[in-house]
Amino acid sequence: MPYRPVNSAITSLYLIGVLLGAALLLTIVAKPNVLAAPQERRSHSTQIERGKYIVEGLAGCGYCHTPRDKDGNPDRSKWLEGAPVFYEPARPTEGWANTVPRLAGLPPGSDEELIKLLTTSVARTGKAPRWPMPRFYMTRTDAEAVVAYLKSIDVKH
Repeated sequence: MPYRPVNSAITSLYLIGVLLGAALLLTIVAKPNVLAAPQERRSHSTQIERGKYIVEGLAGCGYCHTPRDKDGNPDRSKWLEGAPVFYEPARPTEGWANTVPRLAGLPPGSDEELIKLLTTSVARTGKAPRWPMPRFYMTRTDAEAVVAYLKSIDVKH
């Protein structure tokens, strides 16, 4: 029995979809820039927004690097300006930091040192950061976004 489409309109739509998919695939293969690293396609403001999302949402940097108000909450008027560590470890931990550095405006270290810290968890000392600093293994793109955001913060104090 010969093949007969049930509905030629459905068959036409299917073929159009297949052709569009193939054209998209050829476009991606023919133009490697479509798959280029995100930082190459992003504007600086988009990079800063990504960094803000990571710092404030995912990494939670403000919980430790921001002084506390009278109620024990991070004081947004002194956002990421460095602070005493407000908690102690459950058991004695060698090298536990008592204060955390300012990150806002001009973070400590060069951009490359900060990116290395955020991508490898190796500080400028060549060692892991002191506890309670978490160990991060971000992508370079995300680490660059974090640095861009930190440098964009206007320090008021």
